Amino acid sequence: MIKKQSPIIGSLAGALFSILLIVSCTFNPKTDRGNRPNIIFIMADDLGWQDVGFMGSKWFETPNLDKLAGESLVFNNAYMYPTCSPSRAALLTGKQSFRTGIYNVPVLEKGDNENNIFSRWTVGLEHTMYAEPLKKAGYRSIHLGKWHVVGPNPEKEINFPLDNPLKQPPNGNLDWLPDHLTADIQKYYPIGKGFHENVGGTWWGDPARGYRDGYKSGSGGYKAPFKNPFIEDKEDDEWLTDRLTDDAIHFIKRNKKEPFFVNLHYYAPHRPTVPRNRESFEKFMRKVADSITGQGENDREEITGYATMIASIDENVKRIFDYLDQEGLRENTIVIFTSDNGFNGLQSGTNILRGAKGTIYEGGIRVPAFVNWKGQVAPGNSETPICGMDYFPTFLDLAQVKDYKGELDGESLVPLLKNTAFKERALFWHVASTYKNPPCSIIRKDEWKLIQFLNDGKVELYNLEKDLKEAHNLVDENPEIVSQLMHELITWRKNNNVPLPPASVLAF
Repeated sequence: MIKKQSPIIGSLAGALFSILLIVSCTFNPKTDRGNRPNIIFIMADDLGWQDVGFMGSKWFETPNLDKLAGESLVFNNAYMYPTCSPSRAALLTGKQSFRTGIYNVPVLEKGDNENNIFSRWTVGLEHTMYAEPLKKAGYRSIHLGKWHVVGPNPEKEINFPLDNPLKQPPNGNLDWLPDHLTADIQKYYPIGKGFHENVGGTWWGDPARGYRDGYKSGSGGYKAPFKNPFIEDKEDDEWLTDRLTDDAIHFIKRNKKEPFFVNLHYYAPHRPTVPRNRESFEKFMRKVADSITGQGENDREEITGYATMIASIDENVKRIFDYLDQEGLRENTIVIFTSDNGFNGLQSGTNILRGAKGTIYEGGIRVPAFVNWKGQVAPGNSETPICGMDYFPTFLDLAQVKDYKGELDGESLVPLLKNTAFKERALFWHVASTYKNPPCSIIRKDEWKLIQFLNDGKVELYNLEKDLKEAHNLVDENPEIVSQLMHELITWRKNNNVPLPPASVLAF
């Protein structure tokens, strides 16, 4: 929906409605539900692995998530990419992000085009996203919140590789909007990629972009008015996380008699840090810091505001589960909760992990995750490493889609959910541009994690079972492990034609 506050938006709303009408008229759903569950995928933005109680935090308060985690299968080794753009590209396509040309958030990239491959912003139309096969299988679907896999100017991404990092319009600028309401660019939006409805999804990486003062605005896009051209203003709007949850519940209410898919990607708790309310802020300001994680010790006002945003997510996830219980939908609805990358180091912290969002260390890529399906998935904890690419094939498995022919790099998690055999495998990352670390590839296998930097070939090796903080580089002490993992990593790059920066000293 398009809000009426802007003349530009109002004059173009009809164009978007026409696009939606064309898309909806082509939908011919299968009506036989069978035993296919409803699917709700909830993803927070920049929520760190230890920013929730069920992962060990004693300072942040997530009582509802903790209770749900106790009724769920919790993945202690869940991973994403270190920043949101590659995480979301990999998640939505089920493919390694290098296949889409996305390695980092474009505006964060540093250096030159010899030592980096600068990222695309837009996932190309040749890449199928998971809503498309689910739509063919008869699922009604909605995307709510952050999208961030289309750029503000997709036409400027044609000549790849790029000479310089892509840029974005200034805060408060809507010059891009008329083009984004056309059929040509709506193809890259949720509606064009298989979802029936889109609430709030656009190229924005954070909700403050609608305000000229951006992060310095009082609202930050979290307090109404949201100034997001893909969220229609309502009189009772107050808080963005509440509003996205309201619309998710309303969608479920309208579609509960057929299989539904809810892709709820909260903007929170991504910066800017905006306290939910004064009462919640003062409560956390009074709390004693956690000496184990270090949470609450530094940047007290920042982390306190961040804590209120996490508490709001916690409350809103409970609202969704309460509605499912009320309508008798819990037994036929699987709910996944996770984050797109590690915590922003300007907002949070933990003494347990090294690094933060943007780094290729555990603080940047390890995320909280659980799967809840009442009566179907037994509560417990899994130590099996999983990654964001695993969700696409999992959704296909749950929806009983047997004929998908597209390329997928992940593996269905359904065997783990059923507590049956799951083939152990290595996990790989490839980040070919510089943000907080130089370009590198990573392999995680068993307890070992090996990092190879692409331009100079240097290697780091960590034993995550004994050294979760990645404080001790064990390359010199374990030449055989290094040799084995290097062989597997190089073979993976070679077999998949993984691109390297022009200045790289590596052959593959």
